[in-house]
Amino acid sequence: MLILGIDTSCDDTSVALLRNGKEILSNIVSSQVDLHAVFGGVVPEIASRKHLEFIDIILKEALREGNADPRDLDAISVTAGPGLIGSVLIGLCFAKGLAFSLQKPLIGVNHIEAHAMSIFLERDVDFPFIALVVSGGHTIILRIDEPCTYSVLGTTRDDAAGEAFDKIAKYLAIGYPGGRIIEEYSRKGRKDYVAFPRPMMDDNTCDFSFSGLKTAFVNYVKNNGISEGNMPDILASFQEAVIDVLFLKTFRAIKKTGITRVVVGGGVASNGRLREVFLERGRGEGLDVMFSSPEFCTDNGAMVAMLGYYYLQKGIVSPPDVKGFSRMSLR
Repeated sequence: MLILGIDTSCDDTSVALLRNGKEILSNIVSSQVDLHAVFGGVVPEIASRKHLEFIDIILKEALREGNADPRDLDAISVTAGPGLIGSVLIGLCFAKGLAFSLQKPLIGVNHIEAHAMSIFLERDVDFPFIALVVSGGHTIILRIDEPCTYSVLGTTRDDAAGEAFDKIAKYLAIGYPGGRIIEEYSRKGRKDYVAFPRPMMDDNTCDFSFSGLKTAFVNYVKNNGISEGNMPDILASFQEAVIDVLFLKTFRAIKKTGITRVVVGGGVASNGRLREVFLERGRGEGLDVMFSSPEFCTDNGAMVAMLGYYYLQKGIVSPPDVKGFSRMSLR
């Protein structure tokens, strides 16, 4: 079974070919990081225009690398949301046109669910499991009971974790993407230099809030100053607070459900310190913690194709008028 996966949820244009839900024949990703770096974050209008400019080129490259003819496809899987709606609609409309012209099934998938299931590109995981998806646009905890069946246990009330990293980096004018740069600084810093708050730890939910933590960072810098000498310490303390909250809230979801298998995905899951904390603390709590490889943590068409494969296995396809969406329905 040959599935084409298309993802244009944010600023990466990606098309992939997947055989039988596992074998990656191609996974082409065109990044726009350099275009948005000057602005300190993604500019939606620029992102959607670049998707429109490159998506046909990326498709041809994916087919060429995968040595496949469009007529060989069994289905076309595409991100229908959540994401920047202008970007989402470029990929979705392109996929609709392609599916119609080839008379192939169309499968519109949830981008967050694809991140949660991306681990299956590399290994099998027993169900049920807890999935933490943490990226620039999303911070959410899911319970995955079986392929295509999930429920939301917790989500962010305001900023996503990756968004908080980007905004702090922009505030300090140290570059974009912020998470990667803050991680580099933090490697040389003291994690206990500043006692930043751990937001929403006194409630009984699995929800997150990073806006107040971001404000606490800005207020600290305004009141105490920051220099090249202490920047690694301050950023390491901020990063540690974010990661601490991510683990503690995920562990709360584990205690509520009794499920000890944990999968972590999304762009921020590439962070080395986050992986270290989850693996070390996870072992101490008797958890089985798993991460996707960094190449599958960031947005990619392979995870969209893989999820589409599972939906097709269940006979679930989308109507031609499937709608794109910018926010996830919290069901």
